Amino acid sequence: MQDIFEGEEDSPFMLIAKPVRAEWRDRIPGIVHVDGTARVQTVREATNPKLYRLLKEFEALTGVPVLINTSFNVKGEPIVETPQDAVICFLTTGIDNLVLHDTLVSKNAMHRIVAPLVRIYTDVGSLVAQSTQPA
Repeated sequence: MQDIFEGEEDSPFMLIAKPVRAEWRDRIPGIVHVDGTARVQTVREATNPKLYRLLKEFEALTGVPVLINTSFNVKGEPIVETPQDAVICFLTTGIDNLVLHDTLVSKNAMHRIVAPLVRIYTDVGSLVAQSTQPA
């Protein structure tokens, strides 16, 4: 990993905040806290080869070997837990691409037709679920 963060120890679980070197703060502002730190999760090829390769490819394209790890949900909604939740969130928000395991799904012109139908379906589904009483 490039010298982005101060300190030598690995952080495999995002448990600590590390200072971000000053020259990187403007290049990765989405992860830098107001105090100049970031919660870091390091990735090693031996322990997570797919994510490691993704980071290397992203670095080759952008010059930045960092991705944001965040919860997948919309404010006020529960965290996405299933592929169905992920597709609904993808179709009803401004997300452009969705990766499900080894599949990349991208929006195209059909999204403008499908998104309102998905919103109606999920709204009706929520109403039904709320009005259903356990037997």
